[in-house]
Amino acid sequence: MQINFNNVSADYQVGPIRSPLILQAVDLSIQSKSFTAVVGHTGAGKSSLLKVINGLLLPKQGEVYVGTTTISAASSKKELKEVRQRVGMVFQFPEAQLFAETVEKDICFGPLNFGIPLNEAKKIARQVIQQVGLEEEILHKSPFSLSGGQKRRVAIAGILAMKPNILVLDEPGAGLDPNGKREIMHLIKSWHMERGLTTILVTHDMEDVAEYAEQVVIMDKGQVVAHDVPNKIFANLALLEKYHLSLPDARKLQIRIEKETGVRLPKICLTVDDLANGLMMAGLV
Repeated sequence: MQINFNNVSADYQVGPIRSPLILQAVDLSIQSKSFTAVVGHTGAGKSSLLKVINGLLLPKQGEVYVGTTTISAASSKKELKEVRQRVGMVFQFPEAQLFAETVEKDICFGPLNFGIPLNEAKKIARQVIQQVGLEEEILHKSPFSLSGGQKRRVAIAGILAMKPNILVLDEPGAGLDPNGKREIMHLIKSWHMERGLTTILVTHDMEDVAEYAEQVVIMDKGQVVAHDVPNKIFANLALLEKYHLSLPDARKLQIRIEKETGVRLPKICLTVDDLANGLMMAGLV
């Protein structure tokens, strides 16, 4: 399912606190079934971009086209409900949204809210709990008795239970230890591939961008300032320096090797495997 932003600007207001133009004249096209990473420093507008896709934040001007549905300042509750059924949003620390007595009830909440019969919702819960790498027995436990990593998986299972076409994730590995984060990211990539999802990931971790993303969007001051494939983004050192973005470790090492040996590797290396292949192709190992 394709997503298109057409001259989208948005303000954000909670009570008396108002942040004007957190998005400014955004034009952006995200292809169906692509895996896109959105990066930029804190306050660049990354999370706001996700919220507009989900209809949690409405444009002040312009439109967002999510498949055949349009999100604008005039969108109705019915239109927004349709969007939220298609767009699964995983916030930072999604386990903070767990509330039910059992894991099963928590996962079933979304499907039931969208009119799925209880028996079917329970069947979906059994399916998705296995997809997030947990045993079926955990469905009968309280979500508050689980470990941090298990809570994160249960929260994501609740999103997957609604069978979204689009998955938007705001730092899904935040707060997890390195192994837990790696497991979550591998699962996300698996769901992306198996379900043919359009996946959008907000992250500060350039290792995740290098390993998983097919497209990269850089944001600054509410605007999209670059949109390209990872190799081209990480080849443009001036662009990264301008927006204070780091390099993946393999790319840093590549630059150091090229400087010390005077030999330019035949490709941009973003992962350890890329670097090993590049070194062999250049005859340095």
